[in-house]
Amino acid sequence: MQLKIISANIRFDNPQDGLHSWENRKPILSKIINGFLPDILGTQEGRELQIKSLADSLSLKLTENHRQWIEDRMYPCLFINEEQIKLHDSGDIWLSETPMLSGSKSFNSTFPRLCTWIHVTHLVNNQDYFVVNTHLDHVHESTRTQQINVLTNEIAQLNIRKLPVILMGDFNDSPTSSVRKIITERLHLKDPWIELGLPEETSHHSFKGELTSGDRIDWILVPEAFAVEDIHLEKKSFENIFPSDHYPLLATLIPR
Repeated sequence: MQLKIISANIRFDNPQDGLHSWENRKPILSKIINGFLPDILGTQEGRELQIKSLADSLSLKLTENHRQWIEDRMYPCLFINEEQIKLHDSGDIWLSETPMLSGSKSFNSTFPRLCTWIHVTHLVNNQDYFVVNTHLDHVHESTRTQQINVLTNEIAQLNIRKLPVILMGDFNDSPTSSVRKIITERLHLKDPWIELGLPEETSHHSFKGELTSGDRIDWILVPEAFAVEDIHLEKKSFENIFPSDHYPLLATLIPR
């Protein structure tokens, strides 16, 4: 009885990426995702056309019915395997002083940032979950702290049934940061990576492959009730082309 999750910063479609253009990367990323067959996929970055082009190559459903897309904004997104996951509700929260105002930003954030959430049932064990995917500011720790305050406050109001929360994304911060401390204190989530005692490594590699310095800024955080079978960064490339400038994070969990 497994729950399989991927969190992947897919990098925006940048014409200046040359060899690592989206056109070259998408088939590699799609192969990794379809090969793992996740129940839930969270992606970060990507505008509407890029995200929908990825969705067309996957055996997963993009949850977007709640969203009015803004052309120049990049979005975290959630995809589900409809054979394993039943969707009940979904929404976006903008990580600003006006979280229901699309495209809004505060706290000296470089770009408008948001999280997206879904209320789902895992059909294997008939358990409901509140799943959240986010992408925080990449410049200021103080901004990220304010953004995660908004995220946790809004989740508390939306998750009125107090369902188990699964949180994933690109947090642009290390596991020892104030952002992680807030999440731990308010949402009581654990890091499967730490539970398995894995050595710390960087998850953002700038298309260079393994680096000797940097932080693990991409996380999947889950309730204590989950046992952890595996979690790892997928480091495959094809002819020196990586699926993104971040390694996708793949987790296999066992709900108790």
